[in-house]
Amino acid sequence: MNTNAERILLVESDPDICDVIARQALQPLGYQVQVAGDANTAIQQAVQFTPDLVITNLNLPGLSGKDLLVALNSQGNSTPLIVLAEKGQENNVIQAFRLGASDYLLWPAREAEIISAVERVLKQVRERRAGQQLDRQLQETNQELQRRVRELTTIFAVGKAVISITDQRILFDKIVEGMVYVAEADFGWLLLRDERTKTFLLAAHRNLPEAWAKKTGQPLDDGISSLVALSGETLAINGDPLQRFKVAALGKSAVVVPVKIQQEVIGLLVVVRKTDQPFDRNMQALLEAVTDYASVSLVNSRLFRALQESADAAQAGEKHKLEQLQALRKEILGQLQPVTYPVDLALTGKMGALTDEQRQALQTVQSALQRVLEMVGVDRPPRSKVPPASG
Repeated sequence: MNTNAERILLVESDPDICDVIARQALQPLGYQVQVAGDANTAIQQAVQFTPDLVITNLNLPGLSGKDLLVALNSQGNSTPLIVLAEKGQENNVIQAFRLGASDYLLWPAREAEIISAVERVLKQVRERRAGQQLDRQLQETNQELQRRVRELTTIFAVGKAVISITDQRILFDKIVEGMVYVAEADFGWLLLRDERTKTFLLAAHRNLPEAWAKKTGQPLDDGISSLVALSGETLAINGDPLQRFKVAALGKSAVVVPVKIQQEVIGLLVVVRKTDQPFDRNMQALLEAVTDYASVSLVNSRLFRALQESADAAQAGEKHKLEQLQALRKEILGQLQPVTYPVDLALTGKMGALTDEQRQALQTVQSALQRVLEMVGVDRPPRSKVPPASG
């Protein structure tokens, strides 16, 4: 029994021959057999019935079997064909082969011969179809492989940009560009939350119309991003459900992916297709991978900003300390200068002779003053020699 239920068009005007071929030989094996009594009817049924095989008698009323072959060929119909001929029509069979016939049967023929010829031709049909199916599968596999390579290449490029580009505006443009390319989308944009107002501002975009693009640095309400900002989950929407949102002005299919830092939504990546082609789960996962790079960039930015603020605070603290030290130094100098002069003058002996005890005491004071001045960074010129104490 034929499990494929292949279709056979039998072109035969003799009801006895039709009965032998169709009812007795082929239908019991599961083949779908349709009968046409002449070539004109067969040409019409070849279009409507789309047979896998045509069996035609060379001797038909009106157009012959060879005429049928020519007509089918002229229509680009490549359905294989078996011709029925009587003994003595070998030349006609040869001509039929030249016109594209696949096999022949000399009538009268036994059921086994009919089945053998049909199976022989249909085996070639199956093999050809299997080859075509394999070619399609290989082509689809190759296209899928190329798409995967393109996706991986894009993700690698975005990852490389995250660690090599320090200007966040350029980096965000690269991320959105890569996201639109990978998703095979027509539009894309990135919204980032303003820490002060908690609103989402347009940070980067790709292919947005002027009316939308001019909102760069401003809040952008597309109708669906706010839902994702609240839920924290990726949202893919297309077709009629999308029509209620503003983003429907751009396309018929959209996906919004949240950018998170420690489960906190701090950004939103949006891509839109003009056509009603939904974003499948694999594509959503890929876009989520791209948003991870945006998260890394924003984390790095926060860390750098915190480090910069810490460095600025430390620098400001050091400056304040230095100012305090300068003020203290000035105050110390102001207090010491009135003291050092009379000590130095007394040691010169101009104010009268000094006893050894007095001189030693004044020299001790002078040394102490010198050390204090050195501590605050003032170099004191060498002391002039003083005369020895008198008797």
